[in-house]
Amino acid sequence: MNYYRIKKNNEFSKLFKRGKRIFSPSLTLIYIPSGEMYMGIAVSKKHGKAVVRNRVKRLLREVFRKNSHILNRNYSVILMPKTAEEYSYKTFEKSVVSCFKKVNLCENSPKG
Repeated sequence: MNYYRIKKNNEFSKLFKRGKRIFSPSLTLIYIPSGEMYMGIAVSKKHGKAVVRNRVKRLLREVFRKNSHILNRNYSVILMPKTAEEYSYKTFEKSVVSCFKKVNLCENSPKG
């Protein structure tokens, strides 16, 4: 599934203010329903130097690209990894898949 990247500060701010959050052991996912699929990544300097941060972003982009079909509809999503000693594709994939399943459950459950 194709998606657009969130790049502008005001787009990130909108999601941080209005978005719903879902937590997993290795990342936090912020989302709101959208007309198209959008994805942004927020990696702070706590994660390490630029080389490490860029690797984390590459891993998350690939995990999102391969697993975005799990989502039932289009969302604007921000992925925020938690600090760790080592970052791997497997841990990110496991966390993203579980977060996507939680999003589907939250959005499909009846409001009470």
